[in-house]
Amino acid sequence: MGRFARAGAMVGVLVLTASLALTGCGGDEEKPAFVPGQQEVGGISSTAPDPSASPSDAAPAATPLAVTPADGATGRPASTEISARIPGGGTVSKVVLTTAAGTAVNGRMRRDGTAWVPSAPLKYGTKYTATVTGAGKDGATHQGTSTFTTMAKPKSMIGSGLYLFSGKTYGVAMPVVAEFSPGIPKKDRAAVQKRMFVQTDPPQPGAWHWLYNGTQAYYRAPEYWKTGTTITVRLALAGIPLSNGRYGNVDRSATAKIGRAFEMTVDNATKRMTVSENGAVIKTLPVSLGKKSTPSSSGTMVVMEKKESTVFDTRDEPDPDNQYVTKIDFAQRITWGGEYIHAAPWSEGVQGRRNVSHGCVNVSMAEGRWLFGKTLVGDPITVKGTERRLVPGNGWTAWSMNWSEFVAGSALPVPKGGQGSPF
Repeated sequence: MGRFARAGAMVGVLVLTASLALTGCGGDEEKPAFVPGQQEVGGISSTAPDPSASPSDAAPAATPLAVTPADGATGRPASTEISARIPGGGTVSKVVLTTAAGTAVNGRMRRDGTAWVPSAPLKYGTKYTATVTGAGKDGATHQGTSTFTTMAKPKSMIGSGLYLFSGKTYGVAMPVVAEFSPGIPKKDRAAVQKRMFVQTDPPQPGAWHWLYNGTQAYYRAPEYWKTGTTITVRLALAGIPLSNGRYGNVDRSATAKIGRAFEMTVDNATKRMTVSENGAVIKTLPVSLGKKSTPSSSGTMVVMEKKESTVFDTRDEPDPDNQYVTKIDFAQRITWGGEYIHAAPWSEGVQGRRNVSHGCVNVSMAEGRWLFGKTLVGDPITVKGTERRLVPGNGWTAWSMNWSEFVAGSALPVPKGGQGSPF
């Protein structure tokens, strides 16, 4: 595969170099940089309880309860959550977590009541005190206190990334994409997934799906996102311990919007693209797909990156017939293997009649300009009837499988219809 000269580097924290050796006219296997995240997500955080509250605020004669982490515990990870066991069963009603200096820590309970999650990673090598109040099934008030210390900052950490920019607007097929280097071991994926929080407004069910090697996980709904949806994401992985001796590196977060519904469908039989907006067909246009030796992928892909002008350089291809350096206009990446939608004035004479590309979706200069001005990152394109199926992970392939296949890739059980917000 070749490389194409990038017009400008995307700002990011980490670029993973693993790539897919798949044919594409772009010849570019480099992935865009990860999105830097903040330490906290406003939509997930909650106001901390009043740190001045004392046991006297609780019901008189509170019965002790067991708090986790246990009192005196040391070496706790920065991803520690607070939980408690009420004798005979009951419900935790209040958690106050403070530093030794009395500073309160924000957080909130999981919806299932199993634990209280701090809104940002705990600091390394720091002492905390948790005071938990709850009501037993017998009506009695229970309270417990635990002082514990977090571990020193670990030396061996994973790399992680979140493909989402805060404040941006995306297409209806934009999956939440988490990426890891090295991949998350299978035995650790359930614990990691429990710390990957997604909220949608309006609320929509969704689920995570892991690629086989654990390098990526996608989150999507059963259907495309509703237009106008706000997606708030927090990958709360800082300090989470893994079985391979590594730890999560940082928390990442983003809040983004979903725009209008814009879909592209390409049929190899007719060699035409049908473009729909908000459910209505607004245009059809001729295309040329990959020739038999370099076929286009069939499946539902997503626009991942847009470049108004770039250069495709495939001079390191082993096949001399696939080696070239060409300036490209209106390029929209749809696979990591180098497939794009782009203007191809040299093939305008055969567009709609014959496939001559190296795997890309060729359109005319005029239609390329029009499409480029209409699309958003996250817009779906479905290609049908080619000689090759889309390979999982070759791009954001979350929509290349049906819902039952998708939820089968979750590390945790998914309720019928999908998982709602954990909070």
